[in-house]
Amino acid sequence: MTPGHRNRISKLVALALSALLTPLVESSPAGIQTQEAQAFMATVENGARTTSEAPAEMVWIPGGEFSMGARDPETSAGTIGMLQTKDSRPIHRVYVDGFWMDKTEVTNKQFASFVRATGYKTVAERTPRAEDFPGAPPENLIAGSVVFAPPKQAVRLHDHFQWWAYIADANWRHPLGPGSHIKGKDNYPVVHIAYEDAQAYAKWAGKRLPSEAEWEFAARGGLSGKLYPWGDEFKPSSKWMTNSHQGHFPHHDSGADAFVGIAPVARFAPNGYGLFDVGGNVWEWTSDWYRHDYYLQLVAAGGVARNPRGPATSFDPSEPGQKKRVHRGGSFLCTDQYCSRYMVGTRGKGEESTGTNHLGFRCVQDAKTH
Repeated sequence: MTPGHRNRISKLVALALSALLTPLVESSPAGIQTQEAQAFMATVENGARTTSEAPAEMVWIPGGEFSMGARDPETSAGTIGMLQTKDSRPIHRVYVDGFWMDKTEVTNKQFASFVRATGYKTVAERTPRAEDFPGAPPENLIAGSVVFAPPKQAVRLHDHFQWWAYIADANWRHPLGPGSHIKGKDNYPVVHIAYEDAQAYAKWAGKRLPSEAEWEFAARGGLSGKLYPWGDEFKPSSKWMTNSHQGHFPHHDSGADAFVGIAPVARFAPNGYGLFDVGGNVWEWTSDWYRHDYYLQLVAAGGVARNPRGPATSFDPSEPGQKKRVHRGGSFLCTDQYCSRYMVGTRGKGEESTGTNHLGFRCVQDAKTH
């Protein structure tokens, strides 16, 4: 981002955008690039079964031991494309207990029920406080959120500010800003959700957010080392398996997968555990702090990491001052031209108070086993 460009937008906008959208390929920790790749080993599911009745719209994830992370790129191409991010390596063994997980991302209908019951106001609906944005002009301290705003023509992909904008009064009720609404879209994922919004909903529902390890175990659906939640082919038998971006990114989405932009939940086949949309559609919050070198820390500790809950602190070398949580799953904007993090082992990241129109969440719930 050039100084001139930064001067043309408010500090509030710059902070909101940069905190969430700094390119992930810039966050490679020293040492990971030369780390010898470790092989994926088979997933070993737990034999224990839950003794509790299945909660509504949730599926049982058995837990067990698996190989977590993404394989090394098979090409040395200089584009972002299908190259995995370096922070998703090295591959390492992890064990997680069994748990229940929402079949889909939390929908507008479900979130609306929470808001009606509690009167909750999301971060995007609140007026930003001056103390949180020192130096920002008062007229720029307005409620809103970050919205994908595709340019009218093809652009170079070096500057993500060309296709994102902070829109006043954009929020979960108005995903694209004033004039847009969720009427008739009960079954779409709720978006513009900050981390504390997701936590508040989860607590009200008697659930919690998944750890990053739980999320990946569940998303893999019992498979080991596959690129996608369904296997290694992006379109097996020419069938679309996820809501992603087709056409030329970012200015044209052809909608070849039947959707331009966000899709309703559960419109594509589920994975092996019965989970929908764990690749594409919208990003999902996890409970873990983001560190670019966390996987290296786990490998250095040796053995199998048991129920890891992430690092004690957040650190992103591209933005050392921003505390971030891990995102997983990719979104309707993912494409092999730029960001392909519908790949199941790859990671995203986001500052806790920042939401977008391609970021939502799903919940998990602990259960007794025997």
